Amino acid sequence: MSTEAIAAPTTQPTEQTWTPSGRGWTARLIVLAAIFGAVIFVTATVPAYWADRIALAAVWAVIGLSLNVVLGYVGQVSLGHHGFIGIAAFVAAYYATKQAGCEIEGSCSMGAFAAATFFAVLSGGLAAGLLGLVALRIKGLYLALITLAYGFMAERSIFEISALTNAGAGMPAPRPSGFTSDRMYAYLCFAVLALVLFVDWRLIKSKAGRAILSIKHSEDVAASYGINVTAYKILAFVLSGVFAGLAGSLLAFHTENVVANDFQFQIALLWVLMIVVGGLGNRTGVVIGSAFFALFPFLLESPLLGPVGHFISATIDRDPAEISLVIGALLAILTIVQYPGGIAEQISPITRWLRGQKLSMHPEGGGHHKSHGTSPLSKLRKRSQSDSPSGDGDSPETEPREREPASVGSSDGKATESETAGATTSGSEEA
Repeated sequence: MSTEAIAAPTTQPTEQTWTPSGRGWTARLIVLAAIFGAVIFVTATVPAYWADRIALAAVWAVIGLSLNVVLGYVGQVSLGHHGFIGIAAFVAAYYATKQAGCEIEGSCSMGAFAAATFFAVLSGGLAAGLLGLVALRIKGLYLALITLAYGFMAERSIFEISALTNAGAGMPAPRPSGFTSDRMYAYLCFAVLALVLFVDWRLIKSKAGRAILSIKHSEDVAASYGINVTAYKILAFVLSGVFAGLAGSLLAFHTENVVANDFQFQIALLWVLMIVVGGLGNRTGVVIGSAFFALFPFLLESPLLGPVGHFISATIDRDPAEISLVIGALLAILTIVQYPGGIAEQISPITRWLRGQKLSMHPEGGGHHKSHGTSPLSKLRKRSQSDSPSGDGDSPETEPREREPASVGSSDGKATESETAGATTSGSEEA
């Protein structure tokens, strides 16, 4: 009489997700309010010169978020972002001065400012979308070369059109009424930055955002799950161009006179370095890294770093702004070699705590890296499993194992009693 090994059903205890208490959430809200309040308080109390620098930091943060969509989310290198932003800046200034009739020495109405910003956003999205269509079949180094060629083309042709550049003298862009002062314009830039952060956050939480992130991990695997890789890559380029157009408009009204020298390849390279140092794919790190590189040349003029700035300008005979590229390259090398997550990885314990997790040096799970189950492809796999009628998806993890070949000792393909008993005994011992 043969015996059969009956495997007892094993039940795994359900792991309860830890959530902060009411006091915990209150503490987190107080810390967030203190951070935002400190930024507003510093902007309101510093001299107008530094308020102008803070406004520039907010504009660069929007630029960083724009580049992060392509480089951080899709994983495509873009070295021609200064072309998108420069075209948008010239378009906004041209409309405000030549079409809306804004006074050069005065201010511009909010309606004209909104219309100029709209056309800047439209031009940025259109230019990025066209470049995305051209670059559909290429990626990596070849895409970087295409974007680099686009940036040089914009420098040598578009930025030399007399109608846009006012015959090389620069296109004026008076600030909107009510925001003519440096301090008030900084608040306007903060509001636009908050809007871009909200749109970026909602994008990543949506189905389209998960599809874009899955393309970065593997285009072939994403396509196997039914994701239209071509459409979502174009969507990412267009959204990046829209953010770039918005930043270009803000930059035009910040400088109040748009010139071609403000959009050179060096600035595009610095923008790439700042999001690498900040942390690819992380909004908080990108904003902090962008603000740091925007303020760094002016920090060299502060009393704290004044001797360093004097040494650079007097002894080395270099502009402190040029040192940003050197510092950026050194910090990028340090980030890639030692701290791959950039600034975002270093402040991750604090950001995770603010999002409602425990204050820990590592993510939940005890490891340095997140588990594969939290990747976009894993989320798509779980979603496909839950959408199937039986509750099991067609993923390789749910496929039944192949039946092992029958024992050689039995002629009819079945194991003998002694073999079955041996297997039962060994199975019980392993259990």
